[in-house]
Parts: sequence; structure tokens; C-alpha cells
Amino acid sequence: MALIRIVGLGPGDPDLVTLGSLEALRRVGHAVTLLAPPDLMLFLQSEGVRIERDRIAKPSLFVRGSADEIETFVASLGDEDVALGVLGNPLSDFPGLPILLRALERREIRCELVPGMPRATLSASISMPLVPLPPASDHYTWDDLIEVMARLRRSCPWDREQTHESLVPYLIEETYEVADAIEAHNAGDLCEELGDLLLQIVFHAQLATERGKFSIADVVDGLSNKMIRRHPHVFGDVAVADVAEVWQNWDQLKALEPAGKLRDSRLDGIPKGLGSLQRAQKMQEKAARVGFDWPNLAGVRAKLAEEVAELENARRDGDQEAIREELGDVIFTFVNFARALGVDAEGALRDANAKFYRRFTFMERRAEKEGRKLNDLSLDELDELWQLAKTQAA
Repeated sequence: MALIRIVGLGPGDPDLVTLGSLEALRRVGHAVTLLAPPDLMLFLQSEGVRIERDRIAKPSLFVRGSADEIETFVASLGDEDVALGVLGNPLSDFPGLPILLRALERREIRCELVPGMPRATLSASISMPLVPLPPASDHYTWDDLIEVMARLRRSCPWDREQTHESLVPYLIEETYEVADAIEAHNAGDLCEELGDLLLQIVFHAQLATERGKFSIADVVDGLSNKMIRRHPHVFGDVAVADVAEVWQNWDQLKALEPAGKLRDSRLDGIPKGLGSLQRAQKMQEKAARVGFDWPNLAGVRAKLAEEVAELENARRDGDQEAIREELGDVIFTFVNFARALGVDAEGALRDANAKFYRRFTFMERRAEKEGRKLNDLSLDELDELWQLAKTQAA
């Protein structure tokens, strides 16, 4: 059975043809292009794609959805696969697409859509350079942000060489910087850091757009659908009594989704890259939703005492492997203890780290002010400085 591959060619500039579109055209080997400028056709030919000219008599009418032009084209299709190149993204820039899809369906001709960069993405013309962005003093829109990202990918050497994998460290770093701004209660920093985190999301979506996988519009659409689907008590007629019922509904709805059906355990789906404290608390919270939890704080305290005793036994025996295992159990139970107290274990430890940093750096500065170095001080002198830091660098 023949296959027609409808491929987005981008705004018309050869530099803006996505890798996914180019690969799709190469797989077919030849293409009918609709209203493509000469430079773009020459580029495709140089990449090994043979251009079929005059296959469609009136391309402009075909694009706008002329039933006669589309039916004539579909009737001419034989058993050979055909690529149809459309300027922009066929899902947004090809008005005749629904008519073409119905015509192909009637003749039982298989069809595959390959997205391209939408024509509106860059506000670019086919024959003119990119229009300049507004002055820096102007307020930018969501569309401006998408254009900025696309232009960075086109013109900045560093941005051009990035991949999904190379951006992972920056995504993690920006996430933690958002958390730092929140914990510092600094609204200005939070606004800036949220922007940096948003850039990472837009960056990943742009990479996917260039490969014909998905666009930022797909991200927004998928997120909106998910939130509406998982909140029937907000967008539907489901009644909930409290937060516990909200979580119960959430888990049930997630289990019905395609990703949920592939999971073997309720604990699946928690990112392995989470910090160990966060991951422990997430697992415990999920287990608690099915009733696997301590009934009260006393039970957790008793378990903590039991784990500490087992660690002490392993230490006396000098068994390093057992010490490591029992220490892990103690920390895991401490997370349970924090959860029973309504405290985020990861956040509590971050606060403790920050407090230690303040106090230790106070000790360093104080010693330096007195013409001394910490490593020259006795343990008693260090403890004296530490006690001072507790009062002056709380």
C-alpha cells in the first residue's frame, strides 16, 4: 500500500528545515513541493531529494483546500510512496489538510504527518532577513519568547550544538536556583529564576520541533489536558471531601493513563534522579495512600530506636556492609519521622546545611579577624568559636 508523507518545510529558509523533516524527505527520495521558493528546492536537491515539478497544476488552490485539485492529486497516486512538502507546519499552515486527509482515507492510502517549524514562529518572510525584535524596553509576549529561542538555535554557536542530553545539568541547576529563591523569600530573584527555568523548557521543545517530534504547543496542550483530566472535582462534577480524596482520585486517574498502565508498582514513576531524601519521602507518601503507614508518631519513634540499635550492633561487630545497610535504614526512618511531623525532609536538611554554612563561615571570618587560622586552633577553641557563631550567625 502506498504511503504519502506530508512534511513541513518551515518558513521557507533552507536553514530552518528541521532535521526530522529532512530525514523524512530523504527516506522517500522524492517530493512534491507546494509553493517552495527556488533556494529551498535547490537545498533539498543538494540533500538528495528529487523534486517533482508540475505534479499539482495549481499549488495555491491545493494549499487553500480546493477539492478538485486535491482529488486530482490523490487520484494520480499509484503504489509508490510520495512526499508532499508544505511550507511551515502542515498542522497549522496547510488549510487544505483536512480535505486531503479525508480524500486519502476514502482511497485507503496511508498517511504520515511530519511537523515542521511553523511559518509564524519566526515572523520571517521567504525572501527577507528575519525582522528585528522589539527594543529591549518593550514587553515581550509568549510568541516573542518562542521566536527568541528559535533565533538562538539558528544564530548562536553554543545554542546550536546543544542536545536534550547536554542540557540536563542546566535544567537541574535552574530548578535548584528556583528553590533557593523561594527559600530566600526574594520575589525579584524568584521571577528571574522562573524565567531561567522556563527557558530550559522552551529550549527542549525547540530541539524537538526541529526534529519533527513535538512543539511547545504540544507541551502546553498535553499539560492542559492532563490537568483537566486529573481534576474532575474542578472541571467536572466529581465531589471531594478533602485533600485525601483528591490524592485518591489523582492516583486512580494516573493509573488509567497509558504510562500508568505500563507501571508494575505504585512506586514506579518517581524520578530516579531525585535526591535520596526526596525519593524516600515520595515512596513513603505513595505507600501511605494505600494504608501502609504508621498509625501515629509513637510507632515511628519506636521504629527509629530499633534501627539505631541495629546500627549500633553492626558497628560493634565491625561489619562495614551491615553498617552501611543499617545506616540507610536509620536515614529512611528519619524521613518517615519527618513526614509524620509534617516536615519536608529534603527542605529541612537544606535549611540545616545553610545554617551550618553561616556558622562555619562566621568562624572563619572571626578567626581571620583575630589573625588566626582554624586549623591552628585547638578543639576547645573551635568549640568556643562555634558557640559564638550560634548566637551571632544563627
